[in-house]
Amino acid sequence: MSRIATRFAKLKAENRAALVTFVTASDPDRATSQAVLNGLPAAGADVIELGMPFTDPMADGPAIQLAAQRALAAGGSLKVTLEMVVEFRKTDTDTPIILMGYYNPIYAWGAEKFAHDAAQAGVDGLIIVDLPPEEAGELVPFLRQTGIDFIVLTTPTSDDARLPVVLANASGFVYYVSIAGITGTGSATNAAIEEAVTRIRRHTDLPVCVGFGIKSVEQAAEVARAAEGAVVGSAIVQVLAEQGKAPALALVTTLADGVRAARK
Repeated sequence: MSRIATRFAKLKAENRAALVTFVTASDPDRATSQAVLNGLPAAGADVIELGMPFTDPMADGPAIQLAAQRALAAGGSLKVTLEMVVEFRKTDTDTPIILMGYYNPIYAWGAEKFAHDAAQAGVDGLIIVDLPPEEAGELVPFLRQTGIDFIVLTTPTSDDARLPVVLANASGFVYYVSIAGITGTGSATNAAIEEAVTRIRRHTDLPVCVGFGIKSVEQAAEVARAAEGAVVGSAIVQVLAEQGKAPALALVTTLADGVRAARK
């Protein structure tokens, strides 16, 4: 079993949802970013999404856009991101790491070579925001060869006719984007999230994680009752930018406590 499948199986046995955390690699600098990444599991993160810094993150709101700018200014790159995963794996061989971002840097690297290099570094999954299902064939076969999961995004507009197409190449888990907008802005209602998760589950047995717009412990706990995972990114990135590493990790711990208590 992959690290992702193993982690979700463990969480299911414990009757709790995952806290999935997002940070941008090299934000605000490589050393701080590495320290945050290394500290996330102990703080309570069950799964880690590591953002690949990119010049044009069109799906992201201001917090993550600024994080990408800081990371690039500090020398962040796809190469450095993989190096950070290698460093992380020296002390943690269990926590799944998913690279999240945009296809352009992977395309420039070369899909086959990137899949090999990412697997060698210790990457478990990819979320590529701007690679539509119809074009995923140029990347997914290489990921399958190297054991990397391809985690797809579904949205409020992904209806029963569209979902089979979106989910055709999915593995690991399904990421439900709970709002029709960019990261870190509005929030969906609990009823809307529950309805969407129910709809997605009609089409797949994969775990469903919900992200975009989860900013508080209360929201994370509500999502944890409806889905297999709650994804928090912008809130953590914002605290890291404004207050530094320790408060960002403290927020993760608070969120983790809320998610763990959600089903008790």
